[in-house]
Amino acid sequence: MATINKTTVTPTPTSTVETENKTTAQSSTSTADAAMVYATTLMVGTFLGILFTKSEVVRWQRINDMFLFQDSHLYLIIGSAVAVAMLGMFIIRKYKASDIYGQPIRYTPKPFQKGVILGGTTFGAGWAIAGACPGTIYAQLGSGVGLACFTGAGALAGMYLYALTKPHLPH
Repeated sequence: MATINKTTVTPTPTSTVETENKTTAQSSTSTADAAMVYATTLMVGTFLGILFTKSEVVRWQRINDMFLFQDSHLYLIIGSAVAVAMLGMFIIRKYKASDIYGQPIRYTPKPFQKGVILGGTTFGAGWAIAGACPGTIYAQLGSGVGLACFTGAGALAGMYLYALTKPHLPH
């Protein structure tokens, strides 16, 4: 009968240099990943800023005319965006698309809340008065509209106020 020689292998302690090299490699990889994310975000933001500016959705006069029902330009742009989103949702559901991590994309509608009416009304009023929605503030700043600083400050103040009052709101 054959016997198997059992030898135990004890792991050698890793030197601090090896540990530091691995940590440095991991942090430089995560730094490179973060830099790539920031670069991609900057490129997409720049593209959207140019798109918003060229399509004139950042012009106060266009927004004013939309709310006075004198111009359909922005309604057509918003309607196109809704149609593209609907098509995207249809494709995601039909082909059971997954995200970049391989997880299935699921859409679960949120229940209706009365606060949506007040919030939507407040948002619309702010949009009409300021001539900008949150997405176009940055494009206005980038195209040199100095008054967009006040709109941006108002948006930040509104977000801060919401954060303060959120625990007391009926969610």
